[in-house]
Amino acid sequence: MDREAMIESVKAEMPERRWLHVQGVMATSVELAKRFGVDPDRAELAAILHDVAKYWPTARMENIIREEKLPEELLDYDKELWHAPVGAFIAERDYGVTDPEVLDAIRYHTSGRVGMTLLEKIVCLADYMEPSRDFPGVNKIRSEAEHSVEKALLTGFDGTITFLIEKGKRIFPLTVLARNDMVRQVLEAE
Repeated sequence: MDREAMIESVKAEMPERRWLHVQGVMATSVELAKRFGVDPDRAELAAILHDVAKYWPTARMENIIREEKLPEELLDYDKELWHAPVGAFIAERDYGVTDPEVLDAIRYHTSGRVGMTLLEKIVCLADYMEPSRDFPGVNKIRSEAEHSVEKALLTGFDGTITFLIEKGKRIFPLTVLARNDMVRQVLEAE
């Protein structure tokens, strides 16, 4: 599928305000990819598709998780996580994406994981800090992203975990592990 057809198809899957977010993630992913030496076309592809399933009915996502043998532990956690692995599946099945790193960037953009590639980090970080994002700490993330993907992503994970704790929500274990891996990487870089 060519880029423009893909964009039109993805845009049709969500409300206009979410499409504006996706456009922000696309632009930010390309900017970060150029800054940190990742192929900007691959970053943009992952960004285009990262929220393709975000507005799907919960039952539709749950069916895909069960039928396609995606990690069922997801069903024990916040539904906000589900669209990422479902989106990676849809990117491959419906949009013909075969690049495993692009698929992983889509799959882990909400949770993170241990051993994230630079492309995965960039898409996850772009999702946190794209221009329309406005939450406490986002400017710190943007500032840190000028020099370190890992420091910026660590700040993002810290904010997410703090938010979930304050709301009394369960924290997906992969996010805790991803956060700890970012701590290790930041310490090793210093």
